[in-house]
Amino acid sequence: MFFKNLIPYQLKEGFTLTPEALSAALSEHVFTGCKSQELGRFGWTKPHSALNDDALVFAAHGALLICAQKEEKILPPKVIKKALDERIAVIEQNQGRKVYRKEKLLLKDEIILDLLPRAFSNYTQTRCLIIPAAGLIMVDSATHKPAAQLLNLLRNSLGSLPVALPDVHHSPAVVMSEWLKQERESRPFTCEDACTLKAVGSELGYVRIKDQSVFDDEVKAHLESGLLVDRLSLTWDNTIKFALDADLSLKGIHLTEELLKKLNDEKSDEDPLARLDSDVARMALEYQKLWKDLSAAFGGVVKS
Repeated sequence: MFFKNLIPYQLKEGFTLTPEALSAALSEHVFTGCKSQELGRFGWTKPHSALNDDALVFAAHGALLICAQKEEKILPPKVIKKALDERIAVIEQNQGRKVYRKEKLLLKDEIILDLLPRAFSNYTQTRCLIIPAAGLIMVDSATHKPAAQLLNLLRNSLGSLPVALPDVHHSPAVVMSEWLKQERESRPFTCEDACTLKAVGSELGYVRIKDQSVFDDEVKAHLESGLLVDRLSLTWDNTIKFALDADLSLKGIHLTEELLKKLNDEKSDEDPLARLDSDVARMALEYQKLWKDLSAAFGGVVKS
């Protein structure tokens, strides 16, 4: 149940909607499948399989779980190009004239419309946890694009949604680099055996370290040459392992045996909804504490 990736956002204003009011707002943008001539659809769906189809919000101990679903029709560019080339060849042969760019674009649009009813669909879901008491929205996404799309949909559903990526007082890249230089991380975090170093202001110059100590002389030499930590594998409080990016997003989250044992001990032969309630409440609690320690390690969140 725990999110595998995490992008945190700070709410700039208090979130006061009840679960019922939030559900009513989301129901205006509920997901429905593509029509025959549509390339894609995006809307809200139930956040867990244990829920009824019309349950768009799951509330547990003050946390709100929601989910956006996207359908995209798959039209391989090679298929479109082949059909376009064939149609152009027929026109040029039968009419004895050349097909120019403007007409090619019109033909391409016609081909896409012809192919859409037969195209396969790709479905993706993006979940999000709203924790009003902490002023947080946490999106389960490995990249910022799906997270931004979910937040835009939520903003459209609510009318407004003042949120922003968190800004901390000290640069995570600089602070994490100092941890490795000094061989001293910030408790309750411990460094694991992988990191990515990056040249400042460049998409080039990456150095990836894996399955070796991040305190090695090799790593320090790269840091002394001017590279900074862009990603660092960490364990928090002996319970959650993840890779932290310099933009404060978390990748590849998994739970340690210690936390898994605790979760298993808490579970009984409850019904699915009771288990979901327990899982969401625990996830919200652990991620809220994790974020508090994480932001503190970089000097705290800058107040807007």
